[in-house]
Amino acid sequence: MNESAWNPLAPLRPLLRHHALLRQFARRMIEQRHRGSFLGLAWTVLSPLCSLAIYTFVFGFVFRGRFTDSPTETNLDYALGIFLGLVLFNFLGEVLSQSPGAIVTQPNLVKKVVFPLEILPAAAVASALFTAGITLGLALVGVAVLGDGLDAHAFLLLLIIPPVVLIGMGCAWFLAGLGVFIRDISAGMPFVIQILVYMSAVFYPLRLIEKAPPLLQKIVLANPLLHAVESTRRVVLWHQTVEASTLGMLWLTGIVLCLGGYAVFHKLRPAFADVV
Repeated sequence: MNESAWNPLAPLRPLLRHHALLRQFARRMIEQRHRGSFLGLAWTVLSPLCSLAIYTFVFGFVFRGRFTDSPTETNLDYALGIFLGLVLFNFLGEVLSQSPGAIVTQPNLVKKVVFPLEILPAAAVASALFTAGITLGLALVGVAVLGDGLDAHAFLLLLIIPPVVLIGMGCAWFLAGLGVFIRDISAGMPFVIQILVYMSAVFYPLRLIEKAPPLLQKIVLANPLLHAVESTRRVVLWHQTVEASTLGMLWLTGIVLCLGGYAVFHKLRPAFADVV
């Protein structure tokens, strides 16, 4: 592969060239996840709903959490806000969980020089995106039927979600490449995901971060997922717009991480066969 890994089109070309292969591996990952279970694909819906019920009870009823200061905000409104946050968090969490083993679990394919290994981490992202799409649809239906409804601001999701996908792609390529040489990454990823859920404002409003020490504020606010979660709630629940600076930051972060992750994967790839 002679093209520069930092070429903005470099990550896109193998995905388009081998789109059928990408679709095949993504479908296989989705099927394997539910193989042998009685409910099968229904768990894609039931799992986030069960998580939503638990988090809503703990943070909504026990700790009486709210996203706004409005006295009209109900437990249902809070639950829908959590659900929207979980859509993005679960997507990235699944990518982080699956990616470190994407290459090491396919040793036979690594030995094949002509096989496009970039497809394997990308399939993990596509699989997670499939699940996220279903749960996002449920969340939007919930807001439309049980909440205050949807308006034109919801179309801004088309500008909020793609950079999150780019971030997922960059993380997938980076972790898949590094996971070949550092097997401890897979073992440590559940701890990273646990930290991420509390740093992404899934259960609390962004304004509460102002009460944290300055250094901790900077660390938390550097998390792009936090801004994506907050922006999603703004456009869907509160029918507000998103600042151009926030969208610009999300897209810049997504593009840089995607290109950087691909560059690392491209740099490490020649040594995969010697290690796996």
